[in-house]
Amino acid sequence: MRWYNNDWLTYVWTSFLIILYIFLFWRVGLWWVRQVQTWLPTLQQTRQRVLLTFGGYLLGVLSIQAAFLFLISHWKLLAVSNMPSLYVWQALIGAMAVVITGSIYEFSYYFGLYTKAVDEVKAANKALYNSELNALKQQVNPHFLFNSLNILDSLIDDDPQQARVFLDDLSSVYRYLLRFNEQNLTDLTDELGFIQSYYQLLKTRHGSGLTMVVAVDEHLGHYQIPPLTLQLLVENAVKHNIVLPDQPLTIEIKADGEAQLSVSNTLQKKPTRVLSNGVGLSNIMAKYQMLGQPAPTVQETDRVFVVKLPLITKAN
Repeated sequence: MRWYNNDWLTYVWTSFLIILYIFLFWRVGLWWVRQVQTWLPTLQQTRQRVLLTFGGYLLGVLSIQAAFLFLISHWKLLAVSNMPSLYVWQALIGAMAVVITGSIYEFSYYFGLYTKAVDEVKAANKALYNSELNALKQQVNPHFLFNSLNILDSLIDDDPQQARVFLDDLSSVYRYLLRFNEQNLTDLTDELGFIQSYYQLLKTRHGSGLTMVVAVDEHLGHYQIPPLTLQLLVENAVKHNIVLPDQPLTIEIKADGEAQLSVSNTLQKKPTRVLSNGVGLSNIMAKYQMLGQPAPTVQETDRVFVVKLPLITKAN
């Protein structure tokens, strides 16, 4: 193979084609790598992404090489005695370049995904730790227990039968609280049974100022949710809203046909800001994230506050 360096025009054309070839090699490769990353963006799709990236990248480079050598030969810019042999050598060099360049791109992308995943896991673990710590505090919340015992004390004299019912509900609540931390999920049936006991305690305290309506079909009982999810939402509703006989707070728990549990309450915010650490909803979000489930959604209008919780199947 001989370069026609003695002909300046041929030299210019040859140099231009070489620069164009290198530019196309880089730009086409970069475009293809980014396209594949868009199609297969996750860590779990790394194998498919690598195969598709290198396969398409190699095909593109070989096509560009074929076009480059065709132009070189057609315009007689090189004196080549064996064009097929030259193409094979160029193809081998191109394949090596693809492996090196593609590996750099893929390693950079994979490392970015891995770093992001590690950061997300750290953040989720921290949120879950805070959630569990807060839930542990709620298990032995002296303020809640003190109020409950005061109500029980007054009921013993005024209404002994109601006092026994109240005591049963209080026992059910604390029994559930003590065992929930041993599991990540609980059956919807158990959670609904628990929230009924919890509601009765609140109802005894607030009377006609509080109403809770549950409309969930029994056939959805096999679905699961993180324990105490409903308790956190009901507690938040009571904590942040006016609960009075002349301004009753209504809480609705219902399920739709898309395996979503909706918890809503009438919006009648207290005139003064309620002291709160704001962990209720964040705890629920963190639990769903740790379980790899779709995040709950929150909607607020002038009249109602709604949280929609995806129900989880046991298979998931």
